Amino acid sequence: MVRAAKQLDTEAPLPTPLRILVAEDDPLLALLIEDVLKEMGHEICAIESTETGTVAAALRLQPDVMVVDPGLLQGSGIAAVREILRARFVAHVFISGHHLLDRALHPRAVVLQKPFTDQDLARAIQWAITAPAPE
Repeated sequence: MVRAAKQLDTEAPLPTPLRILVAEDDPLLALLIEDVLKEMGHEICAIESTETGTVAAALRLQPDVMVVDPGLLQGSGIAAVREILRARFVAHVFISGHHLLDRALHPRAVVLQKPFTDQDLARAIQWAITAPAPE
């Protein structure tokens, strides 16, 4: 079951630092997400803007979590995550201004709807890394 992050109710602190890969095609939004995650105490291992770059970085750098825009400059964030998950599971949060709950996403995917707050992002990451495996 894909979870919408704003519906989650968790106050447990995030383990820090997490190594996070950001896949976002808007450079300003990517920098904003990077700043917020660094303020939370996390390490940004890469910022990518294409499907190919996201897959290559994830396979090379082995992040703990990915924060992914479904629409990238070239290709798709959703397709990138599917490819990465073939190699190993990586907790992931999709950030989108569009509804994604009707898309065929991994059962442990978390969707964070734009606009969102820093607290929403923290909750989404918390849920992504602590959600039980699907049965």
